[in-house]
Amino acid sequence: MNTEDRFLAEWEAQFTAYIRQHGDKKDGSHDLGHFQRVWKTARFINREEGGKADELILIAAAYFHDWVALPKDHPQRRESSRLSAVAAGELLTDVFAGFPATKVEGVQHAIHAHSFSAGVEATTLEAKILQDADRMEALGAIGAARTFYIAGQMNAQLFHAGDPMAEARELDDKRFALDHFEAKLLKLPAMMNTATGRRLAEKNAEWLRMFVRKMREEIEGEYV
Repeated sequence: MNTEDRFLAEWEAQFTAYIRQHGDKKDGSHDLGHFQRVWKTARFINREEGGKADELILIAAAYFHDWVALPKDHPQRRESSRLSAVAAGELLTDVFAGFPATKVEGVQHAIHAHSFSAGVEATTLEAKILQDADRMEALGAIGAARTFYIAGQMNAQLFHAGDPMAEARELDDKRFALDHFEAKLLKLPAMMNTATGRRLAEKNAEWLRMFVRKMREEIEGEYV
């Protein structure tokens, strides 16, 4: 492990310890595992893209980007990323006293801009990479698992019984989990900021398309 990686690992250990002690969230789609995966993906994207992003900003943003995660049906859901940015700024200033004050604003912008629903433009490289890394969590096997997990929390149905693929109706991903794939998830590859993000997203989006095809087969009884 080189000096830079050791430095980041020390911060990661601090963030992890704090979250384990103070951030025991009941929402399993925004837990410590989610934060850790987003950081790993963000670091991978950055290094594939030439390593130009500030990885201290990235790791702090990854670990606290969903510190405030209001339910999807909450009336202030769009405020989650802004509230997380505010909370992260306070934590990095008051709790993690050794965190460079000059980097707090960068962390806050990355957190505020990462959310799809917030509609905030990502203007820094760190924000763009964090946004890509977080969106990867909505794709592939983890994306499918999180979709149905959240649908269960919202008491949504797995799919529309009469028209599961929405061939003759409007998509409604608030009522039907499977609709969320077409309504949002499969649109994500085109929305990625980096070439690496697009490559990874398209690979995982193809897995989701295969999943949907398999769902159709099972719903229609095509077992051969």
